[in-house]
Amino acid sequence: MRWRTLQIWAVLGAELIAGFLAGGCRESNAAAGGPVSPSPMAEPPAATQPSATGPVGIDNFSYNPEVITVPVGTTVTWVNHDDVPHTVTSADKRFVSSPALDTDGRFSQTFTAPGTYAYYCAVHPHMTGKVIVK
Repeated sequence: MRWRTLQIWAVLGAELIAGFLAGGCRESNAAAGGPVSPSPMAEPPAATQPSATGPVGIDNFSYNPEVITVPVGTTVTWVNHDDVPHTVTSADKRFVSSPALDTDGRFSQTFTAPGTYAYYCAVHPHMTGKVIVK
């Protein structure tokens, strides 16, 4: 999770610097009577922005809902409502698994490719679920 956070900050920093540099060039072009290019920091179309869903509750030693279907780019969040720790562990290592989640602990995962992502609780393997990404 720490590595993912560093990657996100690195991308945001690079975008900020690129936007600053492009903004300076755009103003110079406008001042000189040249064309003004669109801002590189403009929002992407809504279809390409990640969406969020959920949360998927962890209650009474089960995931609720057990199966969820989401579009590509969706971030799914799991929340542990039980009094014991649970995990969200990828059955085939196709996504990063969660640490043990204590009561009210949260874990989020963004699904960027279509497919079926099976998962289970490493502490209680009878607990299973699926995220279907279309």
